[in-house]
Amino acid sequence: QVQLVESGGGLVQAGGSLRLSCTSSGRSLTSGGMGWFRQAPGKERGFVAAIKWRREVPITYYADSMKGRLTLSGDNGKNTVYLQMNSLKPEDTAVYYCAATNALLSLTLRSTYNYWGQGTQVTVSS
Repeated sequence: QVQLVESGGGLVQAGGSLRLSCTSSGRSLTSGGMGWFRQAPGKERGFVAAIKWRREVPITYYADSMKGRLTLSGDNGKNTVYLQMNSLKPEDTAVYYCAATNALLSLTLRSTYNYWGQGTQVTVSS
């Protein structure tokens, strides 16, 4: 059974940084893609970042709205992906969800993912 557990959310001031972690059990990181999505109150869950590996080389994708402020990486030995978020803004406030899929394409689409974590709250104060 695949389980994804997120951690690292919290309250931070605008301009600050947070690092979210997602640890996977029941599957290896490289068996498909891993992604992050976020959902603010009253809004749909939207794409943030994704990663896959090709011949052990990571390939990353980022949402345009957050490009330049994100770094997504993975530690295969710990079965964990890390989302480093810098220069955070109040509009980044949301619940952030980790997701996993056996697919290697269409990683920006929510429907591609089979497995989801419970989410971690990120709140950015102005």
